[in-house]
Amino acid sequence: MSDVDVRLITEAEFTDWIRANQIGFLDAPSATPEDAALRLKWTDLGRVRGGYDRATGRCVATFRSFAQEVSVPGGGRVASSAISNVSVLSTHRRRGLLSRMMADELAAARERGDVVSTLIAAEHPIYGRFGYGPATSLVEWEVDVRRAGFDRRRSTPECGGRIDVVDAAQVREFGPGLLDRLAARTAGVVSRGWWNWNMATGLDRPSFRPYTGQIFAAYRSPEGRTDGYVAYRSDDRWSDAKVPVNTLTVTELLAVTPQAERALWQFVCTTDYVTTVRTGYRAPDDLLPDLLPDPRAAHTVTAADQLWIRLLDVPAALSARTYEAPGTLVLEVTDATGPAAGRYRLDAAAGECVRVDEAVPADLRLDAGVLGSLYLGGGSAVRLAALGRVAELRSGAVARAELVFRTARSPWCPDVF
Repeated sequence: MSDVDVRLITEAEFTDWIRANQIGFLDAPSATPEDAALRLKWTDLGRVRGGYDRATGRCVATFRSFAQEVSVPGGGRVASSAISNVSVLSTHRRRGLLSRMMADELAAARERGDVVSTLIAAEHPIYGRFGYGPATSLVEWEVDVRRAGFDRRRSTPECGGRIDVVDAAQVREFGPGLLDRLAARTAGVVSRGWWNWNMATGLDRPSFRPYTGQIFAAYRSPEGRTDGYVAYRSDDRWSDAKVPVNTLTVTELLAVTPQAERALWQFVCTTDYVTTVRTGYRAPDDLLPDLLPDPRAAHTVTAADQLWIRLLDVPAALSARTYEAPGTLVLEVTDATGPAAGRYRLDAAAGECVRVDEAVPADLRLDAGVLGSLYLGGGSAVRLAALGRVAELRSGAVARAELVFRTARSPWCPDVF
């Protein structure tokens, strides 16, 4: 019998649960009851689990999920169980605590009718064994604006429209609608609650997450629409010769038209006193660095996976998205933990996926995590087959899957949760 109980927590245990999570992520356990009261406003305790040592009564493992929607190719959205705040204290590793908490959550998610589950993986090797696969990736660039080549004398965007400095209240007003428009054209965008916007703009400031002030600027189209915005902060550095050498760090840039995207990057890269721009996490096919007159002014500082997806209801998930090429595939999906296992026929032209009998010959064999990597259009069936993660059971099926699943634009998740 295990010496640790895994269960849903009570409201009275929430502050200590937060502190245990902070320790798990190597932060000092500084959460106050006031912090807990603030977090309770957006936390469903029916989805918060903890592992409790029977000998001490102490919380030694944490796990939380919350309701989320994820955009898929074609502009649709699917219901997701988003997982966050996963930790196991070093004193209680290798006791199966994460496996127990994950099994409880995935069973509950299936009961709720969630189509997928999502997470941002702190460590790559952990979640593949639970059926998750990396579905989006990111890149961060550092731009030397002195050689980027923009005309610094221009005060208006080359593509028309205008840039306006705005305040946090305005961002909270137009931000949700802007994110919805982005989700309609970009796969991998996850929904945000009011609390996300409050935390991002500084309205809510828990003591364990210090807020540093930001500047906000919006791009208005020639017709007056708010088609994008950027949030950024800067340091205050001067050389020995009294020359400003500041780094501007973009904390968020959302744009729903190429014109807005170009205008906002031109704006931050021509800001006075700034010599370097850190772009924050961007889609791998962001218009940077190629929109710079000298693309070599940007160099990559980060390239990594971002959103991980685990399919819970394969027919619902594959029927929710669109496909850029016709084709029919029979997929044999293996799944060590159960929900996605089976054989499915995908008709890309009709946008339909159904479970089929095991007697139907399969074209491809892959596990649930690999299917998660393909789901949003960012993964390559050809590459995954070369890595030995997709088995071709019928000649030509891998090439057909490449055409069916891939999308013209990369999926991108702007959020970390």
